[in-house]
Amino acid sequence: MPDLHHMIPIDAPAARVYQAIATQEGLRGWWTADSTAESRVGGKAEFAFDHRSMVFRMKIEALEPGKRVRWSKSGDHPEWRGTSLDWEITGQGGSSALSFVHRGWREATPCFATCNSTWGELMYRLKGHVEGRNPGPHWKA
Repeated sequence: MPDLHHMIPIDAPAARVYQAIATQEGLRGWWTADSTAESRVGGKAEFAFDHRSMVFRMKIEALEPGKRVRWSKSGDHPEWRGTSLDWEITGQGGSSALSFVHRGWREATPCFATCNSTWGELMYRLKGHVEGRNPGPHWKA
């Protein structure tokens, strides 16, 4: 099974990076304005795009403040079904590195390739948001 991998340095402490990926407010700042996310393991997160023409629903599998977030996907988009999103943060002082892996794809399809490019762009959007350049969400509605 292929996985998508991205890693990016961020000039901000791990706690701020964690807030951007683990909270509804943080996710709305760089990914999609139509985001909801509970702040508890076993909770749900939902991300909608293009006026809700596409909605992704995730289960929150792990939340380790300042270190890790993990979501799993079921239902909805068939190519994302059974995949998981893993975020790992390492930090020292005021700097961090964010490793992101979208795991468990059944095969490398055109959707896989498109998602890889989109995740790469989103990593830089997240970086800008956390570093205070506030680019805003990629999808506004």
